[in-house]
Amino acid sequence: MKNADYIITPDLPVIKAIEQINRNSQGIVYLCEAGRLVGVVTDGDIRRYILKGGDLQERVWEMANKSPKYIMSEERQRADLVMARYRIRSLPIVNRQMEVIEIHFQQKPAAHMEQLGLPVAIMAGGKGARLYPYTQILPKPLIPIGEKTITEHIMDRFSEYGCTHFDMIINYKKNFIKSYFLDNEISRDVVFIEEKKFMGTGGGLKLLEGRYASTFFMSNCDILIEADYGEIVRFHRENKNLATMVCAMKHVTIPYGTVEVSSEGRAQRLKEKPELSFITNTGFYVLEPDFLEGIPADTFIHITDIMQKYIDGGKQIGVYPIAEERWLDMGQMDELERMKKRLCQ
Repeated sequence: MKNADYIITPDLPVIKAIEQINRNSQGIVYLCEAGRLVGVVTDGDIRRYILKGGDLQERVWEMANKSPKYIMSEERQRADLVMARYRIRSLPIVNRQMEVIEIHFQQKPAAHMEQLGLPVAIMAGGKGARLYPYTQILPKPLIPIGEKTITEHIMDRFSEYGCTHFDMIINYKKNFIKSYFLDNEISRDVVFIEEKKFMGTGGGLKLLEGRYASTFFMSNCDILIEADYGEIVRFHRENKNLATMVCAMKHVTIPYGTVEVSSEGRAQRLKEKPELSFITNTGFYVLEPDFLEGIPADTFIHITDIMQKYIDGGKQIGVYPIAEERWLDMGQMDELERMKKRLCQ
């Protein structure tokens, strides 16, 4: 990519910085004013800003780090040493006028991922009605994304972090799912827990009570999260959360002009193609075993209802926001095609 892919101006709104970070896939943008380096914003900065309730329409300058690390062009041979010293993955190289002439990136990203070794619960019991007619033939967990099923993509991602034990809640076409994994060339540590009736994501999770002694992951079977799972677990534990929801930052432009109307039927305000920003639940969680105790037995209930119950009771339920592009969701046909393009390119 060109330098321009990593450079924005300080007057842009935060939401535009998020979009630029999503596009360059490096988790960072540099702020330049009149061509001169003045600040830096990382995806971590964005996450902390959102958790503090920051306005996504505010100027990015208001939340930027105004003391960015950089190196002069005549010292560019020291770039890797400087990056290692400050534990950063990129470093702008500037001239005497503080103009960015190059951005130096870590040449060999660390291949080692933190080995968490946590168990993973995969909710795979639903009918996948939004993916009809595919799911009339195949259960949702076995829908292929390239040469693997979506569930195998999920398992492979967790396995990179040493999470190799999976408890899979199954119901719809359960024998099909079991046969696929039992006859698969790749042997995986999977235990199947069968629902006797449809229980919802909360009721199905209750079937795992007593199986875990410590922190565990839970994931829906139709989503993939491209984030640092080790960082998510650290956030969860440092905040002493009973549960942490991984949530995506969404930005939507309404393709119509909207009208606000008074109770008397008079137009009060017109707005052309308004933009909305919000945080949405991805279906990926870090949970403590105690979370399962609050789920009623033998009851159809969604995990979001359990979350709300705990929130109302004053329990610590955390939110870990990620960029929209880090959430792949095949729950709908258009998103399924997007996931295929992303994982099979």
